[in-house]
This record gives sequence, C-alpha cells and structure tokens, in this order.
Amino acid sequence: MNAITNRTAEAAGIQIRPLTPNAGARIDGVKLSGDLSKDLVQIVRNAILKHKVVFFRDQQHLDEASQQAFGALLGKIVPHPTAPAVDGTEHVLDINGHRARATFWHTDVSFVSAFPRFSILRSVVVPDVGGDTSWANTATAYRDLQPELRELADRLWGLFGNKYEYAGRDADWSEERHNYQKQVSRTVYETEHPLVQVHPETGERALILGAHLQRIIGYTSVESQRLIGLFQDHITRRENTVRWRWKVGDVAIWDNRATQHKAVDDYGTVERVLRRVVVDGDVAVGIDGRRSVTRKADAVPELA
Repeated sequence: MNAITNRTAEAAGIQIRPLTPNAGARIDGVKLSGDLSKDLVQIVRNAILKHKVVFFRDQQHLDEASQQAFGALLGKIVPHPTAPAVDGTEHVLDINGHRARATFWHTDVSFVSAFPRFSILRSVVVPDVGGDTSWANTATAYRDLQPELRELADRLWGLFGNKYEYAGRDADWSEERHNYQKQVSRTVYETEHPLVQVHPETGERALILGAHLQRIIGYTSVESQRLIGLFQDHITRRENTVRWRWKVGDVAIWDNRATQHKAVDDYGTVERVLRRVVVDGDVAVGIDGRRSVTRKADAVPELA
C-alpha cells in the first residue's frame, strides 16, 4: 500500500494480516458495503493486488444487492457467460454444492479472452466441518520457476474451453445437477491465451493454466498433458497456496488474473451455498504484446 492508504488504514483501525508468505491476508475492521469510502476501497484493492486473495469475517449484513453494490466499487460487475443468476439479480451466481462442485484448480471464466479481474465470494450456508476453499498464487509460481522453464512458458499458448466435468460421476448426479450442467454447457467457448500474461495493474508475469486449459497449441495431446502437468503442479505446491475455513458471513475477494482456486469436496451431502459476483477484466496480454483471442462462442443445438 502507498503511504496515504497506510495512514488511512491505521487511523481507521484496519488490520491487514498475511496468512502465508505467498498467498492470502485477513482484513479486519472493514464493513463491506456499496457506501465504502474511496480511501477504504483503495486499501482493499491494494491488499488484493499484493496478497492475491483477502478474507473478511463477520459480513452477515451483506445480501445479494449489497454484495453487488460493493463489487461495483471495484469495477464493472458482469454476469457469468452461461450459468444463471440468482432469482431477482442480474449478476449474482449461486454456488450450490447440490448442483455443482468446482473441485478442480481453475481461474474463473478463463475460457473467454477477457476473464474476470476480481471475484467476490460470500458464504451463506457452510458445513460444520469441511467445504474449505484453497487458492494458489500464479505470479509467484511464475517467479519461482527455473529460468529455462520460464523461457519455455513465455513462448507457449494454450487452448482454453468450458467443456469440463464437475466432480462426481454422471450416474451419481441428481436430476437437478444434470439440468444445471446442461444449462452451463449450452454455449461452447474456446479461447487462445498465452501461458504467461503481463498483469495490467502490477506488471507482474503470471501463469494462466487450470482446468479450462485443454491443450498446449502446437504440441501433441500427450506432450500437452505432460507440459500442463509440469506447470500446474508447480502452481499448486503447498508453499504457494492458502486454505480458508468458511464461516457464515465470510467474504473472499481474489485477483482472478493472478490466482487459481478450488473447493474441497469433503462434506458429503451437507448443504454448502455461496454467492459470487465478478468484476469485468481486460483481454489477457502475453509478454510479446499479443492479446488473447476467443475463437468460438457457439450455442449447442437442443437435442430432440
């Protein structure tokens, strides 16, 4: 943070406490709302950019409307490209464990060229035990690569898409889960991203991988999977991650351009509900200045 926001934070009694050396910080002393002052918004924004994901306890006063209102202070709020919004809202996504479980490492909506800048996740119903979420810092992952691997990653491009499976076997899915999967897959997206993007605000270089990455362009499927595994395992090593134990009313905000995250599927049939809004992002740019390109956004024909 700069000197002005440091003084403002101290004067306002705000504490920002890192949770690990490479990812995550807890912020205390802030009541999130659409009326937050510009100085406090800047403090939060700076903390997100520095720590990649920040957490707030005791935000039970938030509802869908006020969550959207706060998110709008960080930028333009946009809906998910395919998943439906919560009834009565335009941009709030319902993360319900009975319908889908994102138990794979991913960057939100990275199957489009301008994937979200920030994601804001609020817990509504959480298990007494289990249901945590983990985040990984893709900027430190790039920084800590061996020089030869950094040079390789700098040259690679990947094809990303939204064709993937939620955790679990089809035979085990409920009708609700099948219907939800059908709805979110109604439009097929394919986008080419550089494996290394230049962060538009911090100037850091960060890796773009995760579950939406289908293959490395110019390599065979076998070669692609080996390269993907090499870089993905490096991103998600324990030293590069933070894990959050949810309580009702918690809020997590992360820099979606410099992180991956995943939900931990260890809570059985217990209810787990969170609500998410995202802030519109910029088209990703590689170190050579080339910009990501969406190659396909085609509706899937209805089957008779």
